[in-house]
Amino acid sequence: MVGKPYVVVTGPPASGKSTLAPVLARALDLPLVAKDTIKDALMGELAVPDIDASQQLGRAAVAVMLAVAADSPVGAVLESNFFRSSAVARLAALPGDVVEVFCRCDRAVAATRFAARAGTRAAGHLDHERRPEELWNDEISEPVAGPWPVIEVDTGWAVDVAAVLAAVRAAMIGWPT
Repeated sequence: MVGKPYVVVTGPPASGKSTLAPVLARALDLPLVAKDTIKDALMGELAVPDIDASQQLGRAAVAVMLAVAADSPVGAVLESNFFRSSAVARLAALPGDVVEVFCRCDRAVAATRFAARAGTRAAGHLDHERRPEELWNDEISEPVAGPWPVIEVDTGWAVDVAAVLAAVRAAMIGWPT
């Protein structure tokens, strides 16, 4: 792989994506493009009266995230809980090489984390109204697993960031070490 690097940090809600992605972005000297950062900005301008509106805004945020990342001259670290059924083609269309870092933890750990953060994020996320099947399902609880390397990280424990970085760099042959 010798194209622009796109490190895609995926996983279910509260699996540790938003904690790991900025660390990887800094260490790899790549811009971070995070869905919830975009969604939060959009919610500052648009009304989000219900879960349907929140989900629609989330889909729009993913589209914006992918467009911004594709336009980056150096690649990017992208962070989102991508839906497997639609994400393969969209991520494969990025103009570079993709490596997926999938954050995996026990469902109970993710549920506890999600409950703890409910009410701390922008109101339009409607965290208190989310159903368990929305937060943990086949679409987001497994890697997107397109035609690129997938690095699974157990985020139920302290993450060995150096090992994750080494795995990402090894997956991106020709990438500076």
